[in-house]
Amino acid sequence: QVQLVESGGGSVQAGGSLRLSCVASGYTFSSYCMRWSRQAPGKEREWVATIRTDGVTGYTDSVKGRFTISKDKTKATLFLQMNSLNPEDTAMYYCAADLCGRPWWSYRYGGQGTMVTVST
Repeated sequence: QVQLVESGGGSVQAGGSLRLSCVASGYTFSSYCMRWSRQAPGKEREWVATIRTDGVTGYTDSVKGRFTISKDKTKATLFLQMNSLNPEDTAMYYCAADLCGRPWWSYRYGGQGTMVTVST
């Protein structure tokens, strides 16, 4: 079955960087779009970034220029490089995968999340 396992979260001071990873298994890695979303305490989950099967990427406005989504097909791994972090980035971060035509919030395959905490 499809499995996605996130890692790389942690605590960092404002202005710092983290790199999240999401190892995928159980499907042909290159066949699905993949995305990162996040959920801050007390808030709804929001979309962060998507990478399509053709490598085209998209970002929510609040992270453009600071976050970079990428993938390594040889390792079946999705990444999220996060720079210039600020406290508003504090959230549980989730990766997910599915057919590219589905809305981000309906992706069927997701991980358990990795927590990112940014302090001032």
